Amino acid sequence: MTGEDTRARRRKRAPRGAEAHQRQVTYTELRSPFPVMKAFSDDRIEAIHEAALGLLETAGIKVLLPEARRILKTAGASVDEASQMVRLGREIVRAGLATAPRRVVVKGGRPERDVTLAPGRLVFQPGGGTPHAADRLRGRRPGTGRDFRELVQITHNFDALQMVSALLEPQDIAPALRHYFMIEAQLTLMDKAPFVYGRGSPQVRESFEMIREFRGLSDEAFVSDAWGYTVINTNSPRQIDIPMAQGLIDFARHGQMVIVTPFTLMGAMAPITVAGAMTLSHAEALAAITLNQLAKPGAPVLYGTFTSNVDMKSGAPAFGTPEHFTASLAAGQLARHIGLPWRCASGAAGAAADAQAANETQFGLWGCLLSGATVVIHAAGWLEGGLTLGYEKLITDMEVLNMVAELCTPTSAAEAELALDALAEVPPGGHFFGCAHTMARYQTQFYQPLVADWSNFGRWQETGSQTATERATGVWQGILAADARPEVDAARVADLHAYIAKRSAAGGAAPES
Repeated sequence: MTGEDTRARRRKRAPRGAEAHQRQVTYTELRSPFPVMKAFSDDRIEAIHEAALGLLETAGIKVLLPEARRILKTAGASVDEASQMVRLGREIVRAGLATAPRRVVVKGGRPERDVTLAPGRLVFQPGGGTPHAADRLRGRRPGTGRDFRELVQITHNFDALQMVSALLEPQDIAPALRHYFMIEAQLTLMDKAPFVYGRGSPQVRESFEMIREFRGLSDEAFVSDAWGYTVINTNSPRQIDIPMAQGLIDFARHGQMVIVTPFTLMGAMAPITVAGAMTLSHAEALAAITLNQLAKPGAPVLYGTFTSNVDMKSGAPAFGTPEHFTASLAAGQLARHIGLPWRCASGAAGAAADAQAANETQFGLWGCLLSGATVVIHAAGWLEGGLTLGYEKLITDMEVLNMVAELCTPTSAAEAELALDALAEVPPGGHFFGCAHTMARYQTQFYQPLVADWSNFGRWQETGSQTATERATGVWQGILAADARPEVDAARVADLHAYIAKRSAAGGAAPES
């Protein structure tokens, strides 16, 4: 049975006493129907953009990788080798933006999994990059290889997660071997484009080799399309470290996608005001995109931002706040100003899959939706400001993402949907439960919940009085028990395992540039 068959079975919902009819839904390609909001007037966005260019031109950005400084210097930047500071003229940045593509297609394991990233498109990713996992049965724990594989399978299950994220760190796998484990899990347990950490040229090169061979590609075919991607975070304020700079160069030269994402927390690594934080974030993003494009003009790259605030009483990061929401709106304006598809982020500071975490994630999500984000990361499962990926939280967040995906599907108002026949059939004071119009549609008309229980109190008690979080446990357990995997070429799997065994026996590849 294929993964599509299994998903179709899960989407069947049969009313009691009626034959089950499959409700046809597809969440693989979404276009945002939401109008964009503005945080600032157009002239103030222009002022932020100009201020960011001025910051790069006068104060500059620290670039720790010598090769990156050479590339920037060759393009005309002013480089001080002693301080590692690079000052970028406006014309260099503008040239970089001019070659950055306005549309990127990331290739999956089959054409139905290809993802188009362009303004107006909408793509969701689960929470990513956490050191811990948590669920109701096993508690909170350091992330393991088992956790990573399970979360890849859960991601594979949901069409509304069109892309995978870094998910979590399998800390029981040695760093020199971890990239083998993570790439193998993604290639064999799902058919979506894999995430590749930019942790030094050796690991990146081997990750690309595994993807290329598993997909059956020539060198030329691999570099001609994006078959994987990474996220590059700057080190705010105003610094690009060695592995991140190397990643910008390596991914560009191999034709693979980079999402440039400064992580700026207002009051900590960024000015305390939204406008000040966005000026810094925008400057860092422009510098990183410029380096990426200088390494290979036209390389697939996305503008990104992750700007929120901290709790000024404790210094702890906060997410899903009004400031987080507003910063997302401003980022959307800046992305449109430079004309690039872009990545935003939701998230939660809450430590448990409770109302606080749900509220924070949803408020952050709506900031992304109303800012016109192309890619929304940390849209499901994120807890503790990125310290934990929660299984139940991922499932309950998916309920919201599925409903948002439903909103992306146009609602028909054709003649049949006006229901004039039903209005003629049902007399005043009657009901529409049994009329022909309802009977023809009642099994497939409405969205059917993933985890919500719409029973009344009595029925809810009779069935165990479970909360949504408790029901979510059963959902992820069911996904893992079904063990739905994509169809893969057994010979390529064997070759992949042989490659990993050989490289592992030689000690793997250190995460270094």
